[in-house]
Parts: sequence; C-alpha cells; structure tokens
Amino acid sequence: MRPRHRHFLILKTMTDEFDTIPELSDLESGRNLIRVPMEQNVPFTPRVRAIVDTPEFQRLAEISQLGLVSRVYPGARHTRFEHALGVYHNALRYLQRLSKDERFRAVIDRRSAELLIVAALLHDLGHWPFCHPIEDMALVEMPPHEEYAARFLLGYGELPRVLRDVWGIDPEEVLDVLSARTDSPRLRLLRSILSGPIDVDKLDYLDRDSLHCGVPYGRHFDKQRLIQSLVVNEAGDGLAITSKGKTAAELMVFARYVMFSEVYWHHAVRAATSMFARSFYELHEKFDLRALFGSSDADMIDRLRQAGRGTPCEGLLEGVFGRQRRLYKRAAEYNHYQAAAIYERLAGRPYTTLVNCATALAECLSSELGRPVPPTDVLIDAPPPHREIEFAIDVYFGKEGVYRPFQQVSPVVDALARKQFDDYVKQVRVFVAPELAATIGEMAGFDELLESATRNVA
Repeated sequence: MRPRHRHFLILKTMTDEFDTIPELSDLESGRNLIRVPMEQNVPFTPRVRAIVDTPEFQRLAEISQLGLVSRVYPGARHTRFEHALGVYHNALRYLQRLSKDERFRAVIDRRSAELLIVAALLHDLGHWPFCHPIEDMALVEMPPHEEYAARFLLGYGELPRVLRDVWGIDPEEVLDVLSARTDSPRLRLLRSILSGPIDVDKLDYLDRDSLHCGVPYGRHFDKQRLIQSLVVNEAGDGLAITSKGKTAAELMVFARYVMFSEVYWHHAVRAATSMFARSFYELHEKFDLRALFGSSDADMIDRLRQAGRGTPCEGLLEGVFGRQRRLYKRAAEYNHYQAAAIYERLAGRPYTTLVNCATALAECLSSELGRPVPPTDVLIDAPPPHREIEFAIDVYFGKEGVYRPFQQVSPVVDALARKQFDDYVKQVRVFVAPELAATIGEMAGFDELLESATRNVA
C-alpha cells in the first residue's frame, strides 16, 4: 500500500471514530433535537436527556444566568439551564470542526471527546444563585463553586450514576476537566475549549445574553467563521485560529468589550449588585452557606429579605427585590486612565476594605453635611482582585507555516483585550441612597473627601 493511501485510511479511521459519537452524528443528521433560543437546534440524544433529567442538572433551571442584570434589562431572565445547553451545542460544533485536524485527533480520542461533551454540559454545575457577586467578595467563609461541583459529581445522587452507567465516564474525570486537579497536554487542550480566549462558554453567553437583554452588541461577530478557523496551537495543548478567523476574533473581542461596558458593568446593574453585595456581607453569618447555596434564586431572595427585616439592610434588599424598585445613584466614578490615584487605591481591594472605606466616607459626609449619613447609604463598587482572562491566543499563518501572538497582528486585541479591558470597563464607583444623590451632586471637593476618607483605611 502506498504511503499516501495508508495516511488516508488512518485519517478516515480516526474521523469515523468521531462520527460514531451519537451527539455529533445527530448534529449532522438533524435527529433528536431540542430547540433553544434563538432558533438553535441542539442534539438531544437519550444519554444527554439522562443527564438533563437529573435533579442536579434541573436545579440550573431555577438559577438565573445574569442575576441582577434583569433589574435593568427586564428580558435578562434566562437560566443557567438554557446556557448549559448552548455551551454543549458549541462544544459539538468545535468537535465537528477540530475532528478534521490531524493534530487534534492525535491528542483527543473518542473517549476524550465524550468527556468534553459532558464537561461542557456540566460546566456551570457548581454555580449557585448570584454566584459571581458573592464570589467576588472573596469572604473567608465562602466555599468555592468548584466545591459545589464536586458535591454533585462525587456524591450519591442521580448524576454520578448516569455518568457511570449511561456514559461510561468516571465523575472524577469530569471534575478534573472542570477544576484542573491534574495536568497534561490533553487536559490543557480540553480546558482551553471550555475556558480560554475563544471558548464554547463565551461564544454562547455573548450571543445569548445579548439576545435576552435586547441589545445587539454580543451578536455581531461571525461565529461560524470563527469556529471554522479553529486549529491546535503550536505546543499542541490549546486552541489557535488561522489567519482567516482574525477579523471574526477581533469582532468577538469588541463584542465582549461592549457587553461588559453596556450590560455587565452598566452603572445601574452595578448599583443593584453593590446593594446586594453589601446586604449579603452584613447578613451572611446568619446562614448555613452550604444550605443557602443549594437553593433557587427565589428561595435565596426570600431568605435574605426575611433576615434583613428590621436591619439597616432592609432598605437595600427591598430597593433591589421589593415591589418598588429603588436603586442607588452614582455619586462619582473613576477609571485607571482619568483618575489613576483613586482607582489604584480602591480597585482590586478586599471587599472588607471597600466596606470600611464606604463607612469612613459616610462619616466624612456626616461631618460635611451636618447631619447623620447611615453607613449603608454609601457604597463603593470596585473591580475584584481577579482579572478577566487575557485574550492570549496565537494566529496560524498557513502559507508561512508560522504561529504569531494575536496581539502582535491585531491592534484591536492589543488595545481592547489587554490594555483597556479591566482598567477602563470596570470602573470604581461610589453609589449613594437616592435622597443623598442630589446633595452630593452639588458638593464641591467630593474627590478630595473620598481620598481623605480612604487614605488611612486603604
């Protein structure tokens, strides 16, 4: 047999191995589908249904994807359940494309591909209601959401049984992909598909969040072109894109930038988030957190409102969750480029420090105004210590046979994804109770007052 024919047969055999994965087969044929917004046909094989029907997965239908964003964008009431199906669908599309890449198939066999499918479906398994604002506080008592994923995957519930008996997958393997307990080129490649610069998660949430919020920002990049440009990086342990995907990737970077600016870090969304965070900070010691985090959005809101009655947090919680919406107002905002001194003093600080700074500012305002300003009337919102994933991915130029870092060939990526993203989009803001906002708006020297109040605390 001639070498070229032998190579073709090996290639065909490896491709056929992927073709026998039921979910990929149904993606091609259009059988066994479930419809999710927007007009997405998601393969829904019996073994995928077996996972989705477990109590562990069904709880995601009671947890909002965007949490407090719905207080500003009323359509943003989609759930982590819907998002998980979208991420799983994207994982199939990635596998469909990458199965044609010889270097990918050299690392990822059928079993690893099925592990990726399951991990994509379960990637948010450990999330609880309002998970991100709670985790951003980084309180000592706070269990990481990975612990919750382990609780569901390694326990005695229905999900681990389905993984073993229906899929033939050890739940420990799924947890390893999700929480990086061990390391290998194969695992790094799988994880880069789930959580990296161009991953199946971002590809879904930018599109889906934009759709439900009623804004166009996250939908205007060519997802199909981007997927078709996927290749394995030079090291063989992560994703890269070909030069044909450069423009689509640039538009994705811009979409993410605008979604953070106009949706996730919109000033009113951050006002609601700050009110929730301060309330949770003051009240969290009243709860068994592991039990609280096992609840739905509605249950957690109800428990917090009950615990807050008769406390200074009552007004905060009722303003966010009560029948009469009453969000705090911006008194000031600062970014890295226009107010570097204040920004650097407060950005990335522990949440307890921000609370102490806000309390000190309330005391200074009391002295300045000649009347009491309750500590919970002043809130400081600042970027958390952890930063967003840098858009570090290589571009493969086929004619030259070389890989180059994306930021070297794209001024868009260099400017938006590296230099400006966290420092510009995620601003430091001071929020105050509505009745205090007008008074502060007329006050001269507020910046100096803030600097004075926070100097000894921060």
